[in-house]
Amino acid sequence: MNMDLKTEAAMQLSSSQLRIGGQAEIILCASLFYFRNPRAHWRERLEQVKAFGYNAIDVYFPWNYHELEEGSWDFAGERDVEAFLQLAAEVGLWVVARPGPYICSEWDGGALPAYLFAKPDIVIRSTDPIYLKAVENWFDQILPILAKYEQGRGGSIICVQLENELDFYDCPDPKSYITALRDMALHRGIKAPMIACAGQGGLYEASGLVEGVVPTCNFYPNDKDPEFEHKVTAYEQRLSDSGLPLLVTETNRSHFLLRRLFSCGAKLLGPYLQVSGTNFGFTNGTNNWGDPLALMASDYDFHGMVSPEGHIRKEAYEGRLLRRLLTAYGSSIAEAVSAPASDIAALIVDPAASAAPSTIVKRQLLLGKGGHLLFVAGVGEKEESLRLQLADGSVIPQASTLVSVPAKCSIIPVEVPLDSWGVNGGTLRYATAELTDAHSETGRTVIVFHSMHEGEIAVRLQAPAALIEEAGMTAAANIDDGEYLFTFRAQPGAIAVCTVELADGHVLELVGLASADALLMNAIGEGEVVTIGREIAYDLEPRDAAVSWSLSQVAPTAPITAEAATPLAAPDFLERSGIYRGYAWYEAVSAAPADQPVRGYLIEKASDILSLYADGEYLGTHTPGGASRFIPSGAGEAGSKLTVRTEIWGHTNFDDARLPGLRLNSMKGLTGLTAVTGVKKLTNWWVLRVHSRTIQPELTAPDYNDQEWAIVTFGGWLSPDHPSAEYFRNSFTPSSEADSWTLHFNGIQSLAQVFVNGASVGSVHPFDPYLNISEHVRSGEAVQITVFLERVLGLGAGEVIVYEGSAARSWRLSASEEAGLLSHAEASRQAAAPSALPVTLAAGSVAWLYGTLPETCSANGWRVYVKGSHMKLTVFFGGTIVGRLWTEGGKSRPAMSGGSQESFFLPGPWFAADGENELVILLEAIEHGASAELASVTFVPVGLRKKQ
Repeated sequence: MNMDLKTEAAMQLSSSQLRIGGQAEIILCASLFYFRNPRAHWRERLEQVKAFGYNAIDVYFPWNYHELEEGSWDFAGERDVEAFLQLAAEVGLWVVARPGPYICSEWDGGALPAYLFAKPDIVIRSTDPIYLKAVENWFDQILPILAKYEQGRGGSIICVQLENELDFYDCPDPKSYITALRDMALHRGIKAPMIACAGQGGLYEASGLVEGVVPTCNFYPNDKDPEFEHKVTAYEQRLSDSGLPLLVTETNRSHFLLRRLFSCGAKLLGPYLQVSGTNFGFTNGTNNWGDPLALMASDYDFHGMVSPEGHIRKEAYEGRLLRRLLTAYGSSIAEAVSAPASDIAALIVDPAASAAPSTIVKRQLLLGKGGHLLFVAGVGEKEESLRLQLADGSVIPQASTLVSVPAKCSIIPVEVPLDSWGVNGGTLRYATAELTDAHSETGRTVIVFHSMHEGEIAVRLQAPAALIEEAGMTAAANIDDGEYLFTFRAQPGAIAVCTVELADGHVLELVGLASADALLMNAIGEGEVVTIGREIAYDLEPRDAAVSWSLSQVAPTAPITAEAATPLAAPDFLERSGIYRGYAWYEAVSAAPADQPVRGYLIEKASDILSLYADGEYLGTHTPGGASRFIPSGAGEAGSKLTVRTEIWGHTNFDDARLPGLRLNSMKGLTGLTAVTGVKKLTNWWVLRVHSRTIQPELTAPDYNDQEWAIVTFGGWLSPDHPSAEYFRNSFTPSSEADSWTLHFNGIQSLAQVFVNGASVGSVHPFDPYLNISEHVRSGEAVQITVFLERVLGLGAGEVIVYEGSAARSWRLSASEEAGLLSHAEASRQAAAPSALPVTLAAGSVAWLYGTLPETCSANGWRVYVKGSHMKLTVFFGGTIVGRLWTEGGKSRPAMSGGSQESFFLPGPWFAADGENELVILLEAIEHGASAELASVTFVPVGLRKKQ
């Protein structure tokens, strides 16, 4: 791939090389998102990233965070992109800029504005002109800012990513689409290299292999997969053949895995979400991390180096350790090339052992200035003692024990010249302890090694050296070949040192540390000795915040908005009414016949969270994921008022065909509500076994003679075929008083295509087993159902139920976002009465809870923990939603993912210094048939360090 288009760019890429300003670099890149961290904390987070070993950040720019309504842009305050990029440059961090248009990131809609989904016939993430015009509008806003802050042009952006993991999406023409995005970027001043990341390895599907766009890889493996290096090196070789290095733009957060990737020649390592954050407001996504539906928590935290509130975690020290290693080897490691470890070493396997070792030694790096780094990875569950045979036939260790530790990847130097560290003509023959730091000054060199057990260091010198001091490290010399062997036992808290004077008078200090101490080692200054720091420990003791609580009950069926309801001709998705986030209320009237009892209600194509009431009676809260759902109930009658309180938790950030609500262009709300007055099970199906999985139209025709077909239960034909293919046929006569009919394939574990009176009406599968057939049914006229069923062995087909009834009428719709909800909370305050925890609400109830807070205990705020059952909370602070929580318990609660569902963060800078600070919480009692309780709210200070 010819990258001459980018020769003027600050970052240059070639086979196995990444250079910035001509200097070879290894990029450690931490995700840090301005939109998930308060602006007042931006500098602190950036400085934390740098302090713990990373020299770059990757940052998404969410389109729908800056365009809340079509054509209305906001880049001020918390959305000030320029301020964030300026801070990154000031702190000294390079930036991988990721403006989308789609970003994933477990963010609402993957950052695609929801108004797009309501545009007729639009094809997102494609060359569709309507879509590309909208993208141009976004790029007009964001790309000139990014161009301004490129490296060498006023900022520190080293590359710009187009799209995100496009290979996970069924893009009809990746090459044309990425070409269009590339050209947009070039025309808007982007000069930095452009990249496109592959989420599941499809380099073409992700990048189109477009000229001027560099394919990169995202890897999310099992960190202990023993074959992982084989996969990674295959991509490294493919990219090298195209004249490009391996850039890993996303991966897991463990530095164990990062080291394994590094051994395969990666020049950019981008663990995703080393800095956590919060999905403030209605920005959460929904995705397929559940069964399959999951709601993403407001707390956005995958347990990386920095918590959402800014606490440093243990993994951060591993980042700092890796950076020290990279700094110690300098340009030699940055220019290194990956190669098989077998070229220089082999793991010695004991033939008498009962099992093969679980440690792997698969890759090495050929250092640019000579020597090798051997990577020893513990992918098993137990520690193992190892021996290695080097290429010269020698076996190591000679006088100590080399132990492999699970989930640790040691980097062992072999035949590394010492000249770079001021030891002229010397060679580090090998070390079973990892070299973690090297400090050179006039007349003195300090080299630091660490191990979790023992360390052995073999040095070859040109001339004999004089031993000055042994302190916890033993030295042995073989003067004939100039080799010196140093050994130490790694003991936490003990610093082993051996000092020798070289023939030229230069002093060499070898230091041995326990790995736990190496993580905490302070930088070595001129004339200084090695010292060990302390891990940051936080005061996490709960505080009595002395909150004053008051409660105001709200009519559960009343819309929480001051806006008048809008009449609807028919129910439809919210986006088609310009509602893109927050809450909405559908109100309708039941059209059930007066002489027929209601058996339940069918909500159609419904998402995300829907609470149903009939004449004020609560019928539960449901999360169908865009599918339909039957809710058994005898509540309501002809003329009953029906209310559906609907919450858009978030548009899906990932495309998954299993549920309608998980398609990337899916919309929210509902498309129908039927009072079901008839429930019919269809039994005694006619069946025909066939050997073709291609639909045969004559078999679905209503006049096809089926009299000789066998008669069985649905799916009841025992077939030896795998998969089996059968046609099932049945009929029923619909009620003359109904106007809505839906088939429910209850318990189906197969794929089915459905025909009504010969017309194809759609397909069903286990995740979406409902199908509305009303369009093809006439009251009182017989209906023929034909189902083409494909089954695999052992999976059932369930049963087929017909729900018939009357669709609700006289629809009205109203909605409310953050500002509208807070206005209602303020208006409801006059009816509030003093309260205390626990707060208990009857099922279906809604209330506002107000909590007056004291001044913040520290500059960084509080982490607030909630305990309760069957309660959903929308928590406001400082005019912003800081948490949307759904407490444990009950059948209504869907899978939750992405971070803590038990707590939320109150940022210290958002506390008013000269006024009252207040929590305003919308409480919803969710579980049908059970009361809800908010049992306790516990406050833990943020950023307070323990006294040591």
